[in-house]
Amino acid sequence: MRKSNTGVEISLADRLARDIQSGVFGTGAWLKQIDLQERYDAKRLDVRRALDHLTQRRVIQHVPNRGYHVHEADVDHQNHIRDIRVLLEVGAAADLMPNVTDAKVGQLRALAERFANLLLNGTVLEQYEVNLEFHAALYDMCANRELVTLIHDMRGRGVAAPTTQWMTRARIEKSVGEHFDIVDALAARDVPRLQRIIAAHIQQFKP
Repeated sequence: MRKSNTGVEISLADRLARDIQSGVFGTGAWLKQIDLQERYDAKRLDVRRALDHLTQRRVIQHVPNRGYHVHEADVDHQNHIRDIRVLLEVGAAADLMPNVTDAKVGQLRALAERFANLLLNGTVLEQYEVNLEFHAALYDMCANRELVTLIHDMRGRGVAAPTTQWMTRARIEKSVGEHFDIVDALAARDVPRLQRIIAAHIQQFKP
């Protein structure tokens, strides 16, 4: 662990995620544990745990008998996933709207604020976790539970945000604004507006 200039404790996994995000380790790069031990002055077990954590979060990929590498996305495959997500999640807007309550709006607004605050004071992985929590809370309002399962499945097939959508601060700030726009559309019970925002939010992804 080390401290950032904001005083936030940064884990080894997050330091590695930030280096991937900034291009220190490019797309397709293999991550050798011995090299990471030296670079981060870390123990082998800590490096392995960090790699396993990032694998679970889809920031990197583990290939049995070969090691870990930064995702090398198949552009057509990722575009197809994005298009399916638009269909599913835009459709979910109408399904969830009857179940919107002031309490749910308040919960989502609080998560949107947490995500925004983490832009200044948090780590990449903290941002990622709160982003997941925001979208899980949004679609938890759907009456059609099979639709929710499909949404989570398709979101899980894509490459994680820290290695795609969030390559620049401007892209993260755009996500921050769209989260608040989603909350405002829910508060207004405005289905067409929510659908437009969700579509734009997903389509900012470019593999």
